[in-house]
Amino acid sequence: MEIQKVGIIGSGAWGTGVAQALARGGNSVQLYTHSADLAEAINSLHENTKYLPGYPLSENVTASCDIADVAADKDFLFLASPSLYLIQNVKRILNVPSIARGRTNIGILTKGFIPSDDGPKLLVETLEDLLPECFRHNLVYIAGPSHAEEVAVGKLTGLIAASENPHNAIMFRKLLRVPGLMVYSSFDVIGVQICAAVKNVIAIVYGALDAVAEDSDIFGDNAESLLLAAGLNEIQTIGFAMGATHAETFTSISGVGDLDVSCKSKYGRNRRFGHDIIKTDILSKFKNLDDLIENISSVGYLPEGAVACKYVYQIARKHNLKLTICNGLYRILNREIEPEDFLTDLLMRG
Repeated sequence: MEIQKVGIIGSGAWGTGVAQALARGGNSVQLYTHSADLAEAINSLHENTKYLPGYPLSENVTASCDIADVAADKDFLFLASPSLYLIQNVKRILNVPSIARGRTNIGILTKGFIPSDDGPKLLVETLEDLLPECFRHNLVYIAGPSHAEEVAVGKLTGLIAASENPHNAIMFRKLLRVPGLMVYSSFDVIGVQICAAVKNVIAIVYGALDAVAEDSDIFGDNAESLLLAAGLNEIQTIGFAMGATHAETFTSISGVGDLDVSCKSKYGRNRRFGHDIIKTDILSKFKNLDDLIENISSVGYLPEGAVACKYVYQIARKHNLKLTICNGLYRILNREIEPEDFLTDLLMRG
């Protein structure tokens, strides 16, 4: 595939890791960041010193604080802002001519849900309502077991490119066919999005269990596998309730694969947050879940599962779903129950 001009809205670890992978394939990649200091570091030091420190970046990766410039005249544009900020950033590029006229192929790297008057909505559905009509049924959602640290250095990683338009999914597969990345297509856009969002919720509980297990005569590897399997069942329950179309989505790399790495990897922010709930009593700083979300920057890293947990709780109520793990985490983050009590009750009493 010929060299492409790529823009990435969002300069977090994941967006930066993808940028470096694409640059490794010879493409020209421009990152959007709201921080002038970070843009300067990326452009002069060739390193994302805030979100991916210690990982050198190609000279083919540049950064800008001008979001319209990053979006303009690109062959491909990736949306990688955290879900909390995604919509406000996309609204700022709607009048960019290449976006308004549908000349750019858009892929989504963000995980999570978007609130609405009708309850939580999926990212693709929300963006289709926001972007020009020509993007409807043409967006590509990209996810999989893919920590940025390994993607940045070219360690083997599998991804899913999900789209209602198979041609667009294939285009993104070709773009991402760089050393270290294996990309597969899927038509199950809803299922892949659910897996990507809800696995972060399960990973927080897994991190808490892992912290408890360090000093426990009761919990160990077996209990952690029990939790992982039960968590996958809850992800699948939510997926089918919201319109997922393929059972194999949940047993593929976008389902069990992404869940496994999020729960077990040393790089996982959600696992880390669960660990901090037990070891550092991090929740003591917040009155409830809404207070946590409002002040989530004070955590020092972004546990996206904490935000997703609120919306999963709302989805469960709307669809009358029994989600013991997800609803239990909601009550933990809302300061209603103690995490140790919940884990003991969950795993020992069923």
